[in-house]
Amino acid sequence: MAMTHRLSLAHLTAPELAPPEMVRVAADHGFDHVGLRLLPAADDGPYPLLTDAALARETRAAMRDTGVTLADVEIVRIGPGFDPRRVEGLLARGRELGARHVLVAGDDTDRARLIDGFGRLCDLARSHELTADLEFMPWTAVPDIAAAAEVLRAVAHPAAGLLIDALHYHRAGGTPEAVAALPRDWLHYAQLCDAPAAFDPAPEALIALARGDRMMPGTGGIDLAALIAALPADIVFSVEVPQLARQGVVPAEDRVQEAFEAACRLLG
Repeated sequence: MAMTHRLSLAHLTAPELAPPEMVRVAADHGFDHVGLRLLPAADDGPYPLLTDAALARETRAAMRDTGVTLADVEIVRIGPGFDPRRVEGLLARGRELGARHVLVAGDDTDRARLIDGFGRLCDLARSHELTADLEFMPWTAVPDIAAAAEVLRAVAHPAAGLLIDALHYHRAGGTPEAVAALPRDWLHYAQLCDAPAAFDPAPEALIALARGDRMMPGTGGIDLAALIAALPADIVFSVEVPQLARQGVVPAEDRVQEAFEAACRLLG
């Protein structure tokens, strides 16, 4: 298969798998990397990998045995009272497990304070040999590519990244031209999924779809080919396809295999 992209299995594609099992399942189905969640995004979790040293050792052993590595850890949310020191445990655990990136969401509507918080997080992430990758989402204080780029330009930090999720890119009216115009050194990895072209723009509908009802890459209405063409040729794609209705019905291993095959068809 003539594919230059490496693939990472995102936490939300098979959230019922414990981290060591996720690593092994990822390896069994062709993925190069995994993404692991250490802190909740909303009312999910808790995630014991952050505090359970034995689980961390087991996860490290699974990565050593399989050759699968940790692409990113989730999730740091920057709200009004954000103090980067509170997430140092996540950064330290990420570094210990060999992660490259930490996923960041912007929830502070005070742009100057958000930029300050993100800059301080970037300082701390760099000290742990991580990049801090800001993901725009339409319902957050960083709703689109332009807003994310404004934050990155303001912090001008070597550890800062901009994370493009195909779903949010589409829902926020992103264009391939806007992606192609971004500095290449901002783009460390991207998230791949699909969804119907038509959508309900209400925030609660966007959130429900994003967290639980995505489609396998190449099976929906997003122009993924144009997005992929606008991204760096060697970027890592994190395949993030949460499907709550199929959890407990279709085994995680089968969904992971579907996600891998769909991504390969699209990228092939």
